[in-house]
Amino acid sequence: MLHELRTATVADINAIIALQEKIWEPTYRAILDPEQIQFMFQAIYAEEALRDQMENQQHEFVLVYSDGQLTGFASYSQNTAEPSGFKLHKIYVLPSEQGKGTGRLLLDEVVRRCRAAGADRLYLNVNRYNKARQFYERLGFRVIREEDIPIGPYWMNDFVMEKELVAH
Repeated sequence: MLHELRTATVADINAIIALQEKIWEPTYRAILDPEQIQFMFQAIYAEEALRDQMENQQHEFVLVYSDGQLTGFASYSQNTAEPSGFKLHKIYVLPSEQGKGTGRLLLDEVVRRCRAAGADRLYLNVNRYNKARQFYERLGFRVIREEDIPIGPYWMNDFVMEKELVAH
């Protein structure tokens, strides 16, 4: 399978939304109520929200294409509270692509870009009941704390995970 990675622009927002419509619900149906899934999707993946993330919050989006089809993406940014730390905001791959190395490819690219920008650690939040935690642990992340974050009338109950990026 041929993979291609590229940086997204605002012109890719509709493609990201279309991809997320195939990923979001299957990812969260076992751990969140349908109403919360819909609310969070609208809050995070509405066109205006993605534009704000790209243009104002300085989130860099990386797209992955498998044999010419968009199959996943990630977004990250510098952590303003800790300039040598970066935060992985999103990493999603189509359910049909999971377990095929696409997620690892995306994460490796984010790590490469963060290191090139001078980062020495990468953080992420993952829902405490999300099986993706094991994926992150296999790739060198460790849980450093729990965090409960209000989002509208709902709560995100997360683990905060960290990966050290220093070369060994």
